[in-house]
Amino acid sequence: MQIVLIQTVNTFFKLLEFLILARVILSWIPLGRNNALVQMLYILTEPILSPIRSLLDKSPLGGMMLDFSAWFAMILLYFVQMILINIVLGLF
Repeated sequence: MQIVLIQTVNTFFKLLEFLILARVILSWIPLGRNNALVQMLYILTEPILSPIRSLLDKSPLGGMMLDFSAWFAMILLYFVQMILINIVLGLF
């Protein structure tokens, strides 16, 4: 049971990382926001990236031309993943 829960947590977070990375890569390709794939990626990743972006806007990094929210989101997701795995390990 423990292995199944850990694999589920890992799969979920890998999927989130993949979606964020795909959004970053697609932001460099001029597909436009009307593309169905781009819209799906924005719908799935914006709830994660938007709060981070608003925090970065208030920081000294906020005035930069590059959007670091995806990078910070992936780091934050990694830490949340490790916390959840440790919780699962502590339960069993």
